[in-house]
Amino acid sequence: MTSSSPEGVRLQKVLAQAGVASRRASEELIARGRVSVDGETVRELGRRVDPDTAVIHVDGERLIVDDTLVYLALNKPKGVHSTMSDDEGRPCVGDYVRKRNERLFHVGRLDAETEGLLLLTNDGDLANKLMHPSFHVPKTYVAEVDGAVPRGLGKRLRNGIELDDGPVRVDEFRVKDIQAGRTMIELVLHEGRKHVVRRLLRQVGHPVRKLVRTSVGGVQLGQTKPGAIRKLNRQEVGSLYKVVRS
Repeated sequence: MTSSSPEGVRLQKVLAQAGVASRRASEELIARGRVSVDGETVRELGRRVDPDTAVIHVDGERLIVDDTLVYLALNKPKGVHSTMSDDEGRPCVGDYVRKRNERLFHVGRLDAETEGLLLLTNDGDLANKLMHPSFHVPKTYVAEVDGAVPRGLGKRLRNGIELDDGPVRVDEFRVKDIQAGRTMIELVLHEGRKHVVRRLLRQVGHPVRKLVRTSVGGVQLGQTKPGAIRKLNRQEVGSLYKVVRS
């Protein structure tokens, strides 16, 4: 059972400082049993916690109270390499955060020709979990291929396709648009193997012309422009912790 820390900070103050709600609204959240500390639902308004060590959830989403942790979303442009530096002087992800003081690293990779969402953080624990295959973190891609795709392609991809390093199955598949002899398809999968989407679609006879990653876990690329970076909001960070909760 979680005990109150006499040297700690009142829980409602921690919630308010983290931007969850005003102090009074945070007290309402606590009273309604919507807040837990270290796995225990807390209803006492006098509870004190250590913000540096307490694991706090609001409505099931992890609350990050360590203000030294940074969570960013980059819309990686085509031609940019997923490295923080490049010995050959090629454009790389590190170029976009060079002026920041934190020691950031990218969560996973996108090949140079693939555009879209790439997460950057200094939260090593979360990053490692997001990249570990055991957590099955879903990722969404939109691919442009030539011509029309057969009606049964989605079922075939969901059933699994054998690649040279083992079978791959997509979690979801849908046709987004068909125009001018090209088809836009959306795929959701939790694989992290190198070039897996490109290899998968090439294997079924539809090589990728353009590929964009549009989401990772609960974080969406949205309207973020190529080359732009935005800070993840509290709900987005919480959704990432939720997807890797064991």
